[in-house]
Amino acid sequence: MKQYDVVIAGGAMAGATLAVALNNLSGGRLKVAVVEAVAPKLDQHPGYDARSIALSLGSANLLQDIGIWPQVAELATPISHIHVSDQGHAGIAHIDAGEQGVDALGYVVELADVGTLLHKQLNDLEQVDLLCPAMITDILRSQEAVTLTLEQGGSISGKLLVTADGALSGCCDRLGIGRSEYDFGQVAVIANITTAEVHKGRAFERFTPYGPVALLPMSEGRSSLVWCIQPEEQQKVLSWSDEQFLAELQKAFGWRLGQLVKTGSRCAYPLLLRQAQRITSHRVTVVGNAAQTLHPIAGQGFNLGLRDVMTLAEEVVRGVETGEDPGSTSVLSRYRQRRAPDREATVGMTSGLVGLFANCSLPLVVGRNTGLLVMSLFDTLKAPLIRRAMGQVER
Repeated sequence: MKQYDVVIAGGAMAGATLAVALNNLSGGRLKVAVVEAVAPKLDQHPGYDARSIALSLGSANLLQDIGIWPQVAELATPISHIHVSDQGHAGIAHIDAGEQGVDALGYVVELADVGTLLHKQLNDLEQVDLLCPAMITDILRSQEAVTLTLEQGGSISGKLLVTADGALSGCCDRLGIGRSEYDFGQVAVIANITTAEVHKGRAFERFTPYGPVALLPMSEGRSSLVWCIQPEEQQKVLSWSDEQFLAELQKAFGWRLGQLVKTGSRCAYPLLLRQAQRITSHRVTVVGNAAQTLHPIAGQGFNLGLRDVMTLAEEVVRGVETGEDPGSTSVLSRYRQRRAPDREATVGMTSGLVGLFANCSLPLVVGRNTGLLVMSLFDTLKAPLIRRAMGQVER
């Protein structure tokens, strides 16, 4: 049975980045396994319909710290300006990269491109074994190690198991780590859109009575759409023709990018706040979407997960350098304590924004529009929100 210092369940963005971080921060001293169920389709790029995520400036800096930002940057579209508005009301706020003294507020990357890059990175690292496709069928913990049985046959063991296997983590279920769920009562419709006016790196978040509409700048002039609607509208919206979909979206979003001229395929998923009830257990820790999934209202989900990943990598390497076991109680305790304030603040901010902007109560409408107007006039009032949006927070 092959033995490792760290076994990572899940080789998508969070898990793959953690493997790279552990390797690079330790100088290749840690033996790491990544167990991923689905092999990437390296020869089948989704093209126009590629799904994307937003990386904050802080996340770009973290990727720089582990040496992979230069490669990711070649695939990224910079966000130069963010425009926030409330449909039917006067409140508007602007955040501009130049005014903040940075080249970009954040970046948009396509998951297929970054996934291919990370997959290649893992294959090139001598101290990292990528087991893919492979599935975990059983987890057994002892005082000294965690043993994993693989569906493909055989077992592996590690001093620390990191569950990075998604929002409905099978590893957490096997280990009895429960999760809490809160239903926001919204569904997110996802698509890529082409607009008549060039986006020029501008991102838009527009609040409607039923939830936000966001357009993020992508490569090749496209914008990535997240449109939050009521659950009972999902089937109707997905059944619209492209022409009707664009016309209805135009009504919700407005004309700040001119006419909406093309849409790709559409998909939808319910919006829930999911949180693991524990992010550490005996020789186990939980990161990324397995630890928490957020509402997309401020684009914080992956960025929060990346801060999980980097903090864990730092604490594991710090512990090993002082003679501690990667899965020791002290290492996991430091990780848990460091992550608690950021997790609580980010979850609170995103959930609070949903409650504030998806409410038609007159006092709330007046209050939030006054807030947007005041933010547009006084930089000191919007500074804390900007810092969190840009990922410039304590870890």
